[in-house]
Amino acid sequence: MRHGVLFSLGSVALAFEVAAQSAVDVTRPEERQKARQAVVKQQEKRAKQTSIIEFRGQQAFSEKELRSALKEEITTIEDFGLSAARADDLAFFLEVFYRKHGYAKVDVHYVLESASRLRLDITEGPRFVLQTVVFDGNTREPADKLFEYMVGPTRERYSRLEKTLPFVATDMEEGTHLVQRFYIAEGFLDVVVDPPRYKFPQQSNEVEVIVPIHEGRQYFFGSISFTGQTVYGAEALRGQIVDLLERPYTEARVADIPRRLEAYFKARGYYDVKVAATGALEEAVNWRVPVQIAISAGPVYHFDGVTVSGLTRLHPSFVTRRFTRLSGKTYSPDVLDERFRTLMKTGQFNLLQIKPVPVDGHLLRLEISAEEAKSKEFGFWVGFDTYEGALAGVQVGDRDLFGYGRPLTATIEVSQRSYRGEILYEDPFFFETDFYFKARAFALTFDYDGYSKFELGGRLELSRKITKYDEAALIFSVRHVKITDSQIRPDFLLGPREYQVDTIGLTNTLDLRESPYVNPRGFLIGNTLDLASSALGSDIEYVRGTMRVGYYLPFGPKPLTPGVVEDQPPGTPLQRFFRQSSIAFGARAGIIHSLTNSGSDEATAIPIDERFFIGGATTVRSFGERDLGPHDNHGHPVGGEFYTVWNVEYTFPIFGELQGAVFTDAGNLLPTSEDIGLNDMRYAIGAGLRYKLPVGPIRLDYGVNPDPHQDEDFGAFHFSFGFAF
Repeated sequence: MRHGVLFSLGSVALAFEVAAQSAVDVTRPEERQKARQAVVKQQEKRAKQTSIIEFRGQQAFSEKELRSALKEEITTIEDFGLSAARADDLAFFLEVFYRKHGYAKVDVHYVLESASRLRLDITEGPRFVLQTVVFDGNTREPADKLFEYMVGPTRERYSRLEKTLPFVATDMEEGTHLVQRFYIAEGFLDVVVDPPRYKFPQQSNEVEVIVPIHEGRQYFFGSISFTGQTVYGAEALRGQIVDLLERPYTEARVADIPRRLEAYFKARGYYDVKVAATGALEEAVNWRVPVQIAISAGPVYHFDGVTVSGLTRLHPSFVTRRFTRLSGKTYSPDVLDERFRTLMKTGQFNLLQIKPVPVDGHLLRLEISAEEAKSKEFGFWVGFDTYEGALAGVQVGDRDLFGYGRPLTATIEVSQRSYRGEILYEDPFFFETDFYFKARAFALTFDYDGYSKFELGGRLELSRKITKYDEAALIFSVRHVKITDSQIRPDFLLGPREYQVDTIGLTNTLDLRESPYVNPRGFLIGNTLDLASSALGSDIEYVRGTMRVGYYLPFGPKPLTPGVVEDQPPGTPLQRFFRQSSIAFGARAGIIHSLTNSGSDEATAIPIDERFFIGGATTVRSFGERDLGPHDNHGHPVGGEFYTVWNVEYTFPIFGELQGAVFTDAGNLLPTSEDIGLNDMRYAIGAGLRYKLPVGPIRLDYGVNPDPHQDEDFGAFHFSFGFAF
């Protein structure tokens, strides 16, 4: 796994100003006139930009802060000149700025001292803070929940750790609207929330806010009746909306019923289905509202042909062949969505739209319009990794080789420990099948603690989705490895110094996570098994297997189905804290076993570069990278043939995209596959910071070793990118 923080360098534009009179030929009268006009306009612009705006009386904020808050209005004056109307606007928005920070009695007067000079006299007054909010009339909903709605608009501008909030009248008014919307979402359709009243104490700056509430009655769903073409029966249809019917009655939930049922019918081929749901509030019995659902299913549709437009370089067959096997099959929006996602993952398109169009005989023609992405790529990156140090890389490629959607990329990366070069060819639809083919050729050098190596090789991979979540791959790898330098002592711990290793292997990944990059939720199970054999041309022979299990559990609500309308109350600060938190569990194990004897009682048949190494940012974080497990006489890690790693990590919000984490890790690395188990376990207890990015978090961790052995550090820092496990 690669670690590091990537930075991109944008272009820097230089602007040059040239005097208008020097840019034209002034030998003719009309050109001289144009030159004079240009000079006059330039002088007028510079005159306007010399307008002086002076602030007086400010104490709570610096002049720099005020100018930043009024940047747009000041720019308008600089561009179009000073006037009474613009001065009045400036004074008004300055008062708004102060009131948003609790200065409810601020007063700003402006004085036009000259055509180019404006003075703003500020009387700040006291800063008022919110003491408490009293809800008068709430009997069914708790005050602490309503309070979070009331202060929600103010909270958006302040840290969650801020205990004392400023009093902002406009925020309180907006908060009452949020309280009313919350009540309606809970079925209180007749609720009335009056405008807030304020109490300003004489000898205090703490404001008490009073919110009168007239709750009314709470409504629920009553009898549900179906008319029209139910097809699957009332009970089956009711099962699709039972979770809505168990909630309080709202117009939003009634509007969601047709979306749910139409999706149910369309998934079974009823492309033209129409569903209408009507609630009869006036016929409510015991505050339960009857709902009538009318269904017009229409005929079952089947897929027909495909037309493609918008392609210039990419061959249309790249798109049409993805839909050939659908011809004659029952229409399914889920199948179209799967094909759409598959095509978008290829990176060939900026925009892709698939529109089913009815044609004769209840058939659907797929009209596909596309906007191709740029095929040529060039990128570079710089970063830092705790183990490799500073790193930089460059990548060039063509993602649409010869117009058939087959990417070819070349990558070079340099770090303080390594040099890498790689050429990668991909075919996302190998021989027009659902198999994904990758061919990679590479060369690298790497300086590990204790030895350095040079490696040259290639790798062929053929993978396929078995189900939506399960993927399997067949891998053939050819590598030539040479140990170019070694400080490992005694020498037999190094193993063979130069060898050819050719392997064939299988991988299987069952990924049930809802998102692999941002707040993943669900299980992940991965297995690998590979064999190195002389029958493949390998100098060494072994069998190696690894297994990985992960479970990720965010405490927040699950993402809603598209089109579903729900209301998620903000809750108390503690409730919000836990809703934005998550816990993750991980377990990994691996074993490598030689299929030949070494020929010596002391030498090992498994070369050092084929063994397992653990410790570091993604395993046991109280150890440096590769530093857990057996070492030679000089303290260099020499790896092992069996390992286990166990991780638990709890992540919680701090501010914005910044998160905190506490974790505990455990693991062991044993020297031989003949003696495996959970003995000699090592541990880590630690904490860290996470900054969330769309492609994964930047991580800073420190792990403490609770029981350091002789010559082991108390703990270790790790700076890395991506999830730990």
